Amino acid sequence: MELLTAAGLSSAAGLNAYIPLLILGLLNRFTSWVALPEGWGWLSNGWALGILAVLLAIEVVADKIPVVDSFNDVLQTVVRPASGGLVFASGVGAQTIAVNNPDDTFGTSQWVPLVIGAGIALIFHLLKSGARPLLNLGSAGVAAPVVSTAEDGASLGLSVLAIALPVVVIIVVVGLGVVLLVGVAKLRPRRMRKEL
Repeated sequence: MELLTAAGLSSAAGLNAYIPLLILGLLNRFTSWVALPEGWGWLSNGWALGILAVLLAIEVVADKIPVVDSFNDVLQTVVRPASGGLVFASGVGAQTIAVNNPDDTFGTSQWVPLVIGAGIALIFHLLKSGARPLLNLGSAGVAAPVVSTAEDGASLGLSVLAIALPVVVIIVVVGLGVVLLVGVAKLRPRRMRKEL
């Protein structure tokens, strides 16, 4: 179950880096739904939550503006996979692969969940960032706020679902990946035809 939760959270991080981190931190701080390993308590620190909230606000605004959203996606190519690695590593509770102490991460095999989470987030990020310029061109930028809102909603929904109903996550993650992949594939041939 922890792997499903972690996979769902890192997939959500590929769409929006800050939503799953903020949800994990808030739930760890204010509820009993999430109990982060000891070394990850900084995620629920008031300062960390405040910084994540500010970064989320900036991300939400920047991602709604055509052209700015594409530049934002370039910057997020590092941030989203890093976030995915963090939420995967902190969300996994199994002692065999959990990162219990971030200070010891690279001295042991504890780096493995970071890489897995970063890889999952990177896949979703690349699908998202590959579709966005095509959507902006095809709609003269009108699609940017609508698609961005849908992506933020998907990230929020997937984060909550990953924590509340992790069994359903695999279906949603695969479905979301297929929708993004098909969307990018359908948009690319249209663009090439228009250029000819």
